[in-house]
Amino acid sequence: MRFSKVMSLLSLASLLTIAATKPAMAADDVIRIGAPLALTGALADEGKKQQVAYAMWLKRVNAAGGINVGGKKMKVEIIAVDYQTDEKRAQQIAEKLITQDKVDFLTAPFGSGHTKVVAGVAERYGVPVMASVASSETVFNQGYKYLFGTLSPNGGITENMAKMFVKVMPNVKKIAILGREDVFPKSMANEMKASAERAGLQVVYNETYPVGMLDHATALSKIKASSPDWIYISGYTQDLVLARKQMADLKITAPIITMITGPAYQEFITALGPVADGVTSASWWHHSALYKSDDVFGSTQEFYKEFLTQNKGDPDYVNASAAAALITLQKAIEKAGSIDKTKVRDALAATDIMTFYGPIKFGPNGMNQGRELPIVQVQKGKVVPLFPDVIKQGTLQAIK
Repeated sequence: MRFSKVMSLLSLASLLTIAATKPAMAADDVIRIGAPLALTGALADEGKKQQVAYAMWLKRVNAAGGINVGGKKMKVEIIAVDYQTDEKRAQQIAEKLITQDKVDFLTAPFGSGHTKVVAGVAERYGVPVMASVASSETVFNQGYKYLFGTLSPNGGITENMAKMFVKVMPNVKKIAILGREDVFPKSMANEMKASAERAGLQVVYNETYPVGMLDHATALSKIKASSPDWIYISGYTQDLVLARKQMADLKITAPIITMITGPAYQEFITALGPVADGVTSASWWHHSALYKSDDVFGSTQEFYKEFLTQNKGDPDYVNASAAAALITLQKAIEKAGSIDKTKVRDALAATDIMTFYGPIKFGPNGMNQGRELPIVQVQKGKVVPLFPDVIKQGTLQAIK
């Protein structure tokens, strides 16, 4: 069954379980987008966020008759396939989507590492791929011409964080850093070390943990022994929830506890309850930034309103960036007046638009332009922006 037809038959909640692996033979007036998604496995929570956003965009664009391609409206079909959070399977699925399912375009999975794998396949076949959740520059420095990402680069997050935290809490002198041995989390750990040292902090612990780690007690005990004023851990949601629970069990704390990027997600707060309070993080978007646009949503406020109605909770940067990636692809197709892959690729490279998510303008490496990214803290169960000033809703609070 075509994903576009499923949209008219099922609720958005039902869509979360759908992974179309055998699409019907598509008509000439249908644009096919392949979407390898982690719907099961360790990154299932994150993969489903992408799918929810894709469904929101798809519903709106097809309700308007589809995408205008040279004066002709073409409906859109998303072929979503669960790669089960398996990197090798993601590579295989990307190849199948291109060679057998004959998709016109691809979206990338969650995370920098898995994006890099899918982008490599797409590059060989000259298929534009939209990455919505990859911010590590190591993914975009491979010379790829068909990869475009809506997240801004990581650079600047840790620098702004270190400067702000030291200014607000001048007694913070020592930091302990623990990072997951994976592309994005390791990059964020390395960047934090460099930023901390530039801010005059002493790095008293700096180690990594392997993917799939189920017990952080040994590392956390070493961190406790180092008596840091700031504990910084990078990883993915399940890692960070486990680490925070174990910190509470072992009575390990510090005036500042940062976890990248767990606290940006509602499921982190839901899983931890009061223990989540005080934890700081970074994000790539927050719904308090009110952008106006001419895309299918029209404004940040409209996207937020629809998401809240359908999902009973606030959207995070993954939801927003995923929807923005498809908006950007739509705009490029309309500008090219064609679904020719090379023409759409060229239109993507020249992109300079305003969306509900914010400005999207790709640099030479295919990454969205850099901007001041939000720094947030969980306060009384809510994600509160601390930076930049344009969306600031609170000030940094020390953990007791």
